[in-house]
Amino acid sequence: MRFERIPGFSTRAIHAGATPASLNKTVDHQAASLVSVENVHTLYMMRQYIPENPETEGHPVCVALEERVAALEGGTAAVAVSSINTAQFLVFYALMEPGDEFVTARQPSGSLISRFCEVPGKCGWKVKWAEIDDISTFENAITPRTKAIFVETIANSGGKITDIQAISKVAHRARVPLIVDNSLASPYLCRPIEHGADIVLHNISHFLSNHGNITGGIIVEAGSFNWLQGKKYPTFCKPCPFYNGKVLAEEFGNFAFATACRALSLNNFEAALPPFKALMVLDSIETLPLRMQRHCDNARSVAEFLNDHPDVAWINYAGLQGHRYYKQALKYCPDGIGATFTFGLNGTSDNVDKFISRVELLGMRNDAGGTRSALIRPMSIMPAGETTQNTHVTEGTIRLFVGLEDKADIIADLDQALSPTPKQDI
Repeated sequence: MRFERIPGFSTRAIHAGATPASLNKTVDHQAASLVSVENVHTLYMMRQYIPENPETEGHPVCVALEERVAALEGGTAAVAVSSINTAQFLVFYALMEPGDEFVTARQPSGSLISRFCEVPGKCGWKVKWAEIDDISTFENAITPRTKAIFVETIANSGGKITDIQAISKVAHRARVPLIVDNSLASPYLCRPIEHGADIVLHNISHFLSNHGNITGGIIVEAGSFNWLQGKKYPTFCKPCPFYNGKVLAEEFGNFAFATACRALSLNNFEAALPPFKALMVLDSIETLPLRMQRHCDNARSVAEFLNDHPDVAWINYAGLQGHRYYKQALKYCPDGIGATFTFGLNGTSDNVDKFISRVELLGMRNDAGGTRSALIRPMSIMPAGETTQNTHVTEGTIRLFVGLEDKADIIADLDQALSPTPKQDI
């Protein structure tokens, strides 16, 4: 099959990385060969990572997943790994040397902040914090030792949308790459590379897989960053002993970063994504456009209900008109603002406990992007000191993940849980 045009998003979500016939073979025989690299080039204008050592090549199903996500994000190459934590670490492992720094916003989730407070110090790296709504704080945090800026497209609170374009300009003036975690938006809602991002990360347990039963991460390279400028990155601009002294940036060009993540970082830590997980995610991505639209439609309706409810003290969702990030959300996520947001109740924390105990349809899970709606009290899963200091989450904060159920049922469950006494079925 040949296309005279670049395929649309839904077509790429179904076909990128493999032909229908080859994917059918893969379903039956996971070790079966997939579509040839030449055909992938023809259909999707992608550059396939081809290692000198065949042993470092990924499993065919994992390669198909990498090709598909790279195609959806508009990148040149991708690397699938065992978890989002691993993806983050491997990215910094490729970029950083002892004594180096990276800048990140206080926006990321509490678990991510915990890792950023602990892991970098043990590796000899330093984290510098900035404010997502004050671009000057990113500029002021940059020093000669800065090697990257890290942000999320949509914060876990659902109320902050990153101005990727503005921060990318700061990063590129400093000659450092911008890394964007796009997990809560998915490439359907936002493609950070189109706004200046150099590296994009995904937690595949979120919307890509549509359930929380799979752990995994994906690293996508934009292919636009010049790793040779300023000679700041030894991994890419100095002879690599594992490639017979070749310079990765010269040898692999616009997929040098993906090459380093795979051939150096991934192999060193043996953190590949199992093929069966890759196959499950491939199947799930085929319905990503349909699911994301339903998630966003449901979330908007639920947010509007909560915003009007007398027992709700506040709601932080950028998809609501009048929200301070509403216009920015429309710029970066015109098809929907995601399905995750936070809110708080009137009264004491006891009210929160009673509300959570009364919900019936919604489960208590930290499970963004699943088919089932869920809620969680962030303070119950985050170190309290770090949470209040870096993400401004309080004891009364509730985080809601809106799933794919009928929105009337989600709203009805929230309504009866918010009522002083649970409503009885008639």
